[in-house]
Amino acid sequence: MSECILITGGAGFIGRHVARACVERGYRVRVLDSLIDQVHGGRQPDHLDREIEMVVGDVRDESAVGRALLGADSVIHLAAEVGVGQSMYAVDRYVGVNDFGTAVLFQKLIDRQVRRVVVASSMSIYGEGLYSDADGRMVEDAERKPRTSEVQGWDPLDAQGRALTPLPTPEWKRPSLASVYALTKYVQERLTLTVAPAYGMEGVALRLFNVYGPGQALSNPYTGVLAIFASRILNGQRPMVFEDGRQRRDFVHVSDVAKAFMLALEKPEAVGQVYNVGSGHDRSILEIGDELAKAMNRPELTPETVGKARIGDIRHCFCDISKARDELGFVASKDFGEGLAELSEWVAQQTADDRVAQAREELEKRGLVA
Repeated sequence: MSECILITGGAGFIGRHVARACVERGYRVRVLDSLIDQVHGGRQPDHLDREIEMVVGDVRDESAVGRALLGADSVIHLAAEVGVGQSMYAVDRYVGVNDFGTAVLFQKLIDRQVRRVVVASSMSIYGEGLYSDADGRMVEDAERKPRTSEVQGWDPLDAQGRALTPLPTPEWKRPSLASVYALTKYVQERLTLTVAPAYGMEGVALRLFNVYGPGQALSNPYTGVLAIFASRILNGQRPMVFEDGRQRRDFVHVSDVAKAFMLALEKPEAVGQVYNVGSGHDRSILEIGDELAKAMNRPELTPETVGKARIGDIRHCFCDISKARDELGFVASKDFGEGLAELSEWVAQQTADDRVAQAREELEKRGLVA
């Protein structure tokens, strides 16, 4: 009989693609998902393959986790609350789901051990990415000082006030946990790599960069930036961009992310390791907003910069892919233009509630936008 893979959060955006990849590779798949309204809009999932067994339950619920683990051979742990901004005011919710939920999972795994646990970590744990200074020295602990005037730049500077140059961020870069979300993802990662080997299981952590593709929750204002932009454009509104829009990120297609999870699940080299999962290409937020508007045939809906920053946001962070490439053979293959076209085609068939202004209001009234 084929190996059974439990995917926590498997009815979500990334989880669905990972579940499909598992089925295609001949695994039996069980999904544990609480189907929260913010992601699923109160609807039962109709997008999971028929071969997939669905367990509706919360990862914090010991009995639900125990049921889901029965007969499981490996676990892909995706269940998490997602969103830097929201995490800064929904602290108990994020820590509860992400960290206590992971603790519950491992508490049950002590008695029902599996071969391997692969956890979805996040690039957010890096805080600011890696930089070099004007003298060519690497800077791992770049920080931005609060802006005191409109003419002050957004980029971090060195001690002499000189501009730092952003570099691809490798796994060895020290974490800098700038948000509650980042803190919880780091705890998920460390729990996996600490508890799993203590009980004879194999642990792997994937630090995902900005994942995009069809199937994202368009009505969730705390999801990935491309989905947020797509929702705005679909509703005839210009995307809102914090700061000046020149902050740089790495966008990786969800099909490539699913491929990375398969490699992390199967490759012996992955055991005990942490890997970046990204495309290896960096783009500014303004660039991707412009390109998405064009792909959706609304080129006039160019991004609108708001000139303010969210507490917990960072300036530049993009992916050094060399470790995953060299050790796992992972290379993202989806062309960004093709990925945007695919996303746009899917979005055109959807409806979405534009809740971005509401989300921004929530942040502003708590003093989390400056």
